[in-house]
Amino acid sequence: MRDYLYTENLAVGYNGQPLIQDICLHLRRGEIMTLIGPNGSGKSTILRSVIRQISPLRGTVYLDGRPMDRMAALEVAKRLSVLMTDRIHPELMTCRDVAATGRYPYTGKLGLLTPPDWEKVDEALALVHGEELADRDFAQISDGQRQRVLLARALCQEPEVLVLDEPTSFLDIRYKLELLSILKDMVRRRKLAVLMSLHELDLAQKVSDCVACVHNHTIERCGAPEEIFTAGYILELYDAARGSYNPDFGCLELEPPAGTPQVFVIGGGGSGIPVYRRLQRQGVPFAAGVLHENDLDYPVSKALAAEVISEEAFSPIGETAFRLAAEKIARCAQVLCPPSTFGPMNEKNRLLRELAEQAGKLL
Repeated sequence: MRDYLYTENLAVGYNGQPLIQDICLHLRRGEIMTLIGPNGSGKSTILRSVIRQISPLRGTVYLDGRPMDRMAALEVAKRLSVLMTDRIHPELMTCRDVAATGRYPYTGKLGLLTPPDWEKVDEALALVHGEELADRDFAQISDGQRQRVLLARALCQEPEVLVLDEPTSFLDIRYKLELLSILKDMVRRRKLAVLMSLHELDLAQKVSDCVACVHNHTIERCGAPEEIFTAGYILELYDAARGSYNPDFGCLELEPPAGTPQVFVIGGGGSGIPVYRRLQRQGVPFAAGVLHENDLDYPVSKALAAEVISEEAFSPIGETAFRLAAEKIARCAQVLCPPSTFGPMNEKNRLLRELAEQAGKLL
């Protein structure tokens, strides 16, 4: 499948001064491309230049193989629709009326909607699960509901490309997941091409087919999520000097507490994660083990613990790891053991728990 929206040597900025240069983005129908990067890096400027709200300083944006600057505005509006962060404040309009404004490319000079146009409006509201909002005052609904109505307005244009700037801003977790799920469904069912920016790295990692990283006045990297979301690169992209990024869980972790471990945590199977984070919040340095290197607890413990005693994946805990853990327990004041049962591979963790209990250290 060929590229449907792409840029060639695009440079964007303000007052003749380039902010980002050499922008070469390639988006196919049925794909979501997400721009990520620090605040002020130029993500919104790129999007506004692509949709012609801002004139590019040089270069070309192509839509379906044609330069957009040579296409009539009405023709572009029938192929590309937009959902930006600008808040609109329509007076005395129902949600159905707001969604209906997306039909303007098809209404002719008088701007009158026909019965088939209203069918398209109702269909778009149904696609975003907004039927119950149709007759409500747009000014009286929540931010999440407004985003759904505005998405319906964009879908009313029957676009082939949808451009969104931070569509999940101001939304709670329910509406974030709902909006992105609707988008993903539209991409699959209607072969939409979606170009958007997101701040939420965990969501960008899960929803995107391609991720473009805006940094240092250029598109620094562009590729599949598994190529972009690595522990080292994400911190570099955001110039983060503290904490860590966990690519397996798609989450950020704070710095581990400084100092000699005071507590030893016998974890495993994800049971240790809330304990590690509680100790980190309390500023208590701790050691963790014995953890297999493929255990759910392992990446979080590596980020938050002062020391981690580990064993190779799929191997029973050996004598060396057991001895190191026992020595560490002897030097710690307290031991926490979230797991209540132990399998054959973790038998020595059960023995560590018994040692801690005999020493009066087990909490």
